[in-house]
Amino acid sequence: MHGTTLWTTSGFGLWDFVLLLVIAGVCGAIGQAISGVSRGGCLVSIALGFIGALVGMWLARLLGLPELFTISINGAKFPIIWSIIGSAVFVAIISVITRARG
Repeated sequence: MHGTTLWTTSGFGLWDFVLLLVIAGVCGAIGQAISGVSRGGCLVSIALGFIGALVGMWLARLLGLPELFTISINGAKFPIIWSIIGSAVFVAIISVITRARG
């Protein structure tokens, strides 16, 4: 293991991954705050950030809208605005579904 570090695959290192998790967590937390529903802790916010990025980018492509603000972490792009919007939409939909069942 000459000069290699843990989690280094094609230039994406451990600290890049940690930074990506932190950014996703912040986006998920903001999305929860916008929707007015806050369930779970840090791990839920991280998951919502990633799910929000998928939902938000899907909505943006569906409507033909551009990526507004992305952060590039060692070549990996993360859409900040669409992640926040997507996580807010996802949390609102989940909240409506769980209220309807309960």
